[in-house]
Amino acid sequence: MISYKSVSKKYTHKGGMSLEDINLEIKAGEFVSFVGHSGAGKSTLLKMLSGEVKPEDGGEIWIEDIRVDKIKSEYLPYLRRRIGYIFQDYKLLNSRTVFENVSLAMEVAGATKQDISRDVPRLLDLVGLEGKGSKYPKELSGGEKQRVSIARALSHNPILLIADEPTGNLDKANTYDIITLLLKINNSGTTVLLATHNQEVVNKLQKRVVTVQGGKIVLDQAVGKYYI
Repeated sequence: MISYKSVSKKYTHKGGMSLEDINLEIKAGEFVSFVGHSGAGKSTLLKMLSGEVKPEDGGEIWIEDIRVDKIKSEYLPYLRRRIGYIFQDYKLLNSRTVFENVSLAMEVAGATKQDISRDVPRLLDLVGLEGKGSKYPKELSGGEKQRVSIARALSHNPILLIADEPTGNLDKANTYDIITLLLKINNSGTTVLLATHNQEVVNKLQKRVVTVQGGKIVLDQAVGKYYI
């Protein structure tokens, strides 16, 4: 499903981690944790999948039959609608309700009012937020905010879900609730890529682990652990 072929990216300024000769294959339906210290290159690697970062220094990136590094700018929105994103800082609109935060993403993707009325309650139920559609982000806990962002990420039925440090702002209880939810989503068939530096989470998952260090993949374990 996903293929990195001899991908390299050299940064000459601060703010990004260079990558060197990345070769990686990920099958549809996998749950893969990308681990490594801050600045190792995990986020750069994942940003390449949406075309946000290009491998100008060589290589190819594929998602199914789409060559991402060569995609024309007018087709990027189509590609990005096939990918769901979850971030550490939630990226919710504080002036919108929970329902509106999810429905807005659907509106942008071209969903009808009928689609929104049917799907938003279903998505909120899926992430454990039934009955909270009228709440505002300021009325929610950190774990609940992240659940809203997951519902929003799933609103266009993505084939790939990218979670970049999704539990970085959460306590232990909420961390495991979110990871359990990601596993539930993965079990439904969605490919999940998790970038994290949480050793305990990774080691309990018992899923594939790719370790990135200094812009290189130094370890790829089918059922792995995170060695700090």
